[in-house]
Amino acid sequence: MKLKERTIWIGITAFSLAIIILLSFSPGVLAGERDAESQTLLELFYEIFYFIQDNYVDEKKVESNNLIEGALKGMFEALDDPYSTYLTSGDMRSMNDTTTGRFGGVGLIISKVEKGVQVVSPIEDTPAYKVGISAGDLIIAVEGASVVDSTIDEVVNVLRGEPDTAVEVTIQRGKRLTFNVTIIRALIEVPTVKQALIPGGIGYLRIIQFTPLTPFRVKEALEFFEENQYQRLIVDLRSNPGGLLDSVVKIGDMFISRGPIVSTRSRVMSENQVFSASRKATIVDRDIPVVVLIDRGSASASEILAGALKDTKRATLLGEKSYGKGSVQQIRRIGDGGFKLTMSRYYSPSGATIDKVGIMPDKEIKEPELTEEEEESFSRLFNEELVKDFVNRDNQPGERAIASFIEELKSADIDLPDRYVRRLIRIEVNRTNNNPPVYDLEYDLVLREAVQMFK
Repeated sequence: MKLKERTIWIGITAFSLAIIILLSFSPGVLAGERDAESQTLLELFYEIFYFIQDNYVDEKKVESNNLIEGALKGMFEALDDPYSTYLTSGDMRSMNDTTTGRFGGVGLIISKVEKGVQVVSPIEDTPAYKVGISAGDLIIAVEGASVVDSTIDEVVNVLRGEPDTAVEVTIQRGKRLTFNVTIIRALIEVPTVKQALIPGGIGYLRIIQFTPLTPFRVKEALEFFEENQYQRLIVDLRSNPGGLLDSVVKIGDMFISRGPIVSTRSRVMSENQVFSASRKATIVDRDIPVVVLIDRGSASASEILAGALKDTKRATLLGEKSYGKGSVQQIRRIGDGGFKLTMSRYYSPSGATIDKVGIMPDKEIKEPELTEEEEESFSRLFNEELVKDFVNRDNQPGERAIASFIEELKSADIDLPDRYVRRLIRIEVNRTNNNPPVYDLEYDLVLREAVQMFK
């Protein structure tokens, strides 16, 4: 079999965009000289393979493709690496859909964990985002079937589907709260950047994901800030699952005038690289103070940017510890299928790796966690769709109506912090009116703290 394609992969699981680079290997590279033990094991494999084909009771299950595909999957499972996996022809088609940036799905970035499948982040303005799924949620079942033992690609395939079709997902939030949510699939278009000016000469730049277009969009945003004489900058990387290495390096170059932005290290010499800044590419003046917002949904390429700005003392990091995905995968195509293999790890300018560790912010701020009683109240609020019904009755509720609704909840033994309920109402109003704000200073505690740091 001929290796036909190579893809650079630094995002989370089966969602991040990729650059496909054509190459081929000589037969000598594929064959190579193997040690005697490997040859003996391969001979054992063939012996068992042929014995199964000749003797297994169900002849329909011993086709070569079925047995070899199962063996290949097992080989990658033996690596105990959720990011290295064999890809069937269906998996490759799904990945190609992702590479184009448009596909039918729910809009979730997910990662495999021991208890099931974890939501790294919902993609902004997608069905999953609009129904309230959050970073850190566990998907424990899809359409009533447990996904605890499923692979990432299997879960991706059942979540994706034709636009306007429904899929029921069972979510576990925290240790105790479990609920079902029905999501209507839509055509997912990968967003990149949002920007706005905050009073006080503050530029607000939200980078949603690192795609081929992101550097261009970031450059446009920075030029917009310059035209409006901004004096400070907030870069929001929260719930950013990553993306292209080339994209994040170009954006880092806009902030850093010299020295390394990121480096990769591997057993393969050609994969050892240092990506350095160039003074001529710098856009953000050194006199502009920068605050970067991160959370547990900030992964991979977003951690590269946050780590580079922190290590070079170009920015102050605010929020909570990032996800901790510091490995680089390559996609190789074989026939109609292929595989995804971890080939290297990346390191910040200080030489630190964040793989399975994450990046700690300079100042840690977290949203207050709900108590056990409050989680039960939230479960009722969500499952009975009380906020949705309230907003459906009045899609522009005033203060009196909101205060009355909160009192109704309390009288029904649904006791949640007022601020929490008000934020849920705000989110539902924006969702209903299809008008999500670029930022929310009233309820976003981390963003409010970032603004205060400039005063």
